[in-house]
Parts: sequence; C-alpha cells; structure tokens
Amino acid sequence: MAITLTAAAADRVRAFIDTRGSGVGLRLAVKTTGCSGMAYVMEFADQVEDDDVVFEDQGVKVLINPKSLVYLDGTELDYAKEGLNEGFKFNNPNVKDMCGCGESFNV
Repeated sequence: MAITLTAAAADRVRAFIDTRGSGVGLRLAVKTTGCSGMAYVMEFADQVEDDDVVFEDQGVKVLINPKSLVYLDGTELDYAKEGLNEGFKFNNPNVKDMCGCGESFNV
C-alpha cells in the first residue's frame, strides 16, 4: 500500500505548511457525497492520530485513516497549473467512473 506525491505536489504542500507555520503533514480521506458517490477530502494535520496510516514521500507526511486507505491505495497526488486554473489532482488507479463535473467518483 502506498500514496505518493509528485515533486510539484510535495513542493506545494511544504510551502503551505511553511506559510501556515505549523503542521505535521497532509491528511487525505474520502467522504460519501456527490452524484458518483465519493469525494476527496484534503486538510493539513497538526498531529498524527492513533489510527492514522502514515506515508512519507519527498519529505512530506501523508496521513490517511484506514477506511479511506482502501479507496486511496496507489494514488499519486499531483499539483498542476493549467491556464488560470491551478490545484491538486488525484491520480487514483481505483476510480472506475467520475461525475461530469469531476467533483466525485466511484470505485
């Protein structure tokens, strides 16, 4: 099981944590929502919880609860700028279908 980050994503997470002034890493999860069933949740973590599964890639800790890990295993987190848009992108090999707006997915 693994979660990885591209160099661009790792740089952006480190920059956010530096600007924020605190944090141990990035917490990823999934929640039930949207027209396709699930959506990604991303937030900065100030501490590691007892049930967190912790991955480290390119100097960034990624924390995931065990229930979400089933849906996120093998995911690569990227950060891209495309024209006026920029943001994180989940390259998740488990996704079978996404809604038209790209906000939710199913496995």
